[in-house]
This record gives sequence, C-alpha cells and structure tokens, in this order.
Amino acid sequence: MPPSVVVVIREDPQKSHRAVEALRIALGLSTGENPLSVVLLGQAPLMISEDPEDIVDGEIMEKYLPSFKHLKISFLVPLKTRSQFNLDPGFDVKELSEEAIRLAISDSSRILVF
Repeated sequence: MPPSVVVVIREDPQKSHRAVEALRIALGLSTGENPLSVVLLGQAPLMISEDPEDIVDGEIMEKYLPSFKHLKISFLVPLKTRSQFNLDPGFDVKELSEEAIRLAISDSSRILVF
C-alpha cells in the first residue's frame, strides 16, 4: 500500500497567503497514488465554505476548488465546523473529534503542516 499523506492547514486564510498555497500543494499531492486527506483547523475551513470572504489569494483558490470536489479529496474538520462555517456540501467533509483528527494525522505516513 502506498504511503498516506495528510496536509494540515491551520493558517488563517484571511490573514496569510499560506493557507491557499497549502491547498494548492495538497492538490498537487493528490495526483499520485498516495491516499490524501486535508485537515482544516482554526479559520482554514473558510476556504471551503459557501461564502468565502476576504481570503488572501482567493481568486487563485477558486481555480483549485472544483478539482477537490471532482476528486472527492477528504477534508477533515473538528466537530461542529459545518454549522460554524456553512461549508459547501459539494466537498467530502468529515467532522471528527479532536482525538480522531490526531489519530488520522499520527497514522499517516507523511504530514505537511501549514
């Protein structure tokens, strides 16, 4: 089985370009055979909300989002994130407990943190 990859994005997309850049990198990693999950923490779920506002490099992000939907890349978020951020139902989003997110990260073969 190929090594699994988790990309953890904890940067605030309203304050830093790093969140969108991390999303771009994650999409690039999804083209291989390695199973990929993206963990969105803090304000990062704004990037997959139905009404993303004031996101740094948001115009760049808009180019990548349809590919995440099409490829059904899993986004892991803390419990109650859907209601807090009004997440777009077109994304494959899994709300997990903090412990389950920690396990998903620790069970991964490769981890990138932004």
